[in-house]
Amino acid sequence: MITYPCRFLLVALLLSLPFTPLAISADETATQATPTWKYAPELLRPFWHGETVHGESVLFLKSSESEPAKSKLYFPFVKVLAVTNSAGTITYEEGRDYTWQPGSRELVLPAGSRIVSKTPADLRRPPKTQKYALTHRDGNGEIFFASGLEYHEMQTAVTYTHAADEWKGPKPEFAEKSLARTIGKLRAKQPVNIVLLGDSISTGCNASGWAKGAPFQPAWQDLLQEHLAAHYASTVTLENLAVGGTSTPWGVTMSDKVAAAKPDLVVLAFGMNDSSGRPAAEYEANISAIMKKVREARSETDFILVATMLGNRDWVALKPELFPQYRDSLAKLTGPGVALADLTTTWATLFQQKQDWDLTGNGVNHPNDFGHRIYAQTISALLIPPK
Repeated sequence: MITYPCRFLLVALLLSLPFTPLAISADETATQATPTWKYAPELLRPFWHGETVHGESVLFLKSSESEPAKSKLYFPFVKVLAVTNSAGTITYEEGRDYTWQPGSRELVLPAGSRIVSKTPADLRRPPKTQKYALTHRDGNGEIFFASGLEYHEMQTAVTYTHAADEWKGPKPEFAEKSLARTIGKLRAKQPVNIVLLGDSISTGCNASGWAKGAPFQPAWQDLLQEHLAAHYASTVTLENLAVGGTSTPWGVTMSDKVAAAKPDLVVLAFGMNDSSGRPAAEYEANISAIMKKVREARSETDFILVATMLGNRDWVALKPELFPQYRDSLAKLTGPGVALADLTTTWATLFQQKQDWDLTGNGVNHPNDFGHRIYAQTISALLIPPK
């Protein structure tokens, strides 16, 4: 399994220019331990299929010391199967560590629970006390920033069952027609070469494997590669050209390098850094230019265009209204050989019930392990038929 270093995270440098990419240099702090991750197909089954969610992440908050800590899952419970710390090294006990009610989405921590809980104040820092200024939209300090496992260690993983057909968000369809060349090669067990171009989300930032902490889950692109190879019993390679802190203009400059890698499939995953102010029309033109240049050299290349996850809505550096505009711009570019992976709407749907701190890996704009699995599940759903 190949993992990729993350050398940049994202922050706004909003100067006098109309647009400035969001770029932060990240310390590659890591917890040393023995890797334990093992591939399991059920973890890559789209969470919106079936009636079981594996390891949905939550962060328990309490409004005051006199109030119990609570957190909310996306689906109403039928049955809670397991509650563990994010590392998977501690299994918590119903009654002693948490309580729940059938039909509810809420888990509650009784007095004496061993589950980590925080207060809203724990997720903020005073102004100018962090390496990067992550100013909260309400002006009250900064969002707590994690360079490694900090949010991971505060979050809890819940496996549970729910009633069928309750997901209200997008359900990616098997792209048998639009990605016919790539899927045909996979079915024929011919080698398939994927090239990934994107920002720090696609370098693997804040996946536990990247941060070298239990359970050592790989980033989404490595999960995707392994899942495709296992499902089709085929050779799947993935060359990762993503670089943290980048946005679509940089992506255009990388077009020749993408083509030189001789891809069967190119995955373009930009938007988070563009969202400090790049107009949707410019974003669309840049993505279109990358595709055009690659196809001039590799006319048979397929593309998956990734509409990015949402960043923290409370971070002043982001313009949240741009995310759906970028998604719609990508949708206009789909057609023969081009499919859309809509993580934007998936995150927006999850946020109807959950909070950013439930899903974040760094506090502002990276996914945690659960989020990296959602990325892999969404993109693999375009390439693997549903069962």
